[in-house]
Amino acid sequence: MTEYNHSIVIFSGGQDSTTVLGVALDASHKVTCVSFIYGQRHAIEIEAAKTIIQELNESDPEAEPINHIIIDLSAIFGNMISSALINEDISTSASHEYLPGLPASFVPARNALFITTAFGLAMEHHADAIYTGVCQTDYSGYPDCREVFVEALTHALNTGYEQDIPIITPLMHLNKAETFELATEHGVDDLVIDYSVTCYEGNRTMHEWGMGCDICPACELRHKGWIEYKNSFEG
Repeated sequence: MTEYNHSIVIFSGGQDSTTVLGVALDASHKVTCVSFIYGQRHAIEIEAAKTIIQELNESDPEAEPINHIIIDLSAIFGNMISSALINEDISTSASHEYLPGLPASFVPARNALFITTAFGLAMEHHADAIYTGVCQTDYSGYPDCREVFVEALTHALNTGYEQDIPIITPLMHLNKAETFELATEHGVDDLVIDYSVTCYEGNRTMHEWGMGCDICPACELRHKGWIEYKNSFEG
């Protein structure tokens, strides 16, 4: 595993980003998390992010504390009313209003802005890596979760700003069952189950696989991955 002095982690407080945070902590001397408020209907994930970071900091007082930066982008994304993650009148299970083939939960330009902002923070804080939990295996078809997108954006940002900062995507080729396994390998599986919020509705009903409504697409994916993860041991 490549080691880094200071990593920026794009951290939503969900299953994927909590797993990635575990990976980054094992590879980095110092970690700064950045979370984004963007008018999301499941804004409770920000509280989950705060709790997870607090739990990690308190679990090892001798370690370099995790810094947490929260950035409000709701002035931008508040106008993206075609997305079910912002407009509560739209079902998260519906199709997108004007983007054929995409679910209504897609938020245009979200990952581009998140990664670009994290890149600026990396430059400002002299960080030498950026971690994000995007994945093209178990995802909802979002085009900005694909490896080709991250590679293109990495090239554009590093070329444009004359930097050499990798954007690391540990989950890119993993399914949700493998993501549960990775969380266990890096010691954050309990945090994933007990505190992370992936549910589009922000539902905090507790299940064996974590919190959620067990109905929305995010919960269905997480539940399915948990069953596959459990079966891998029982089989």
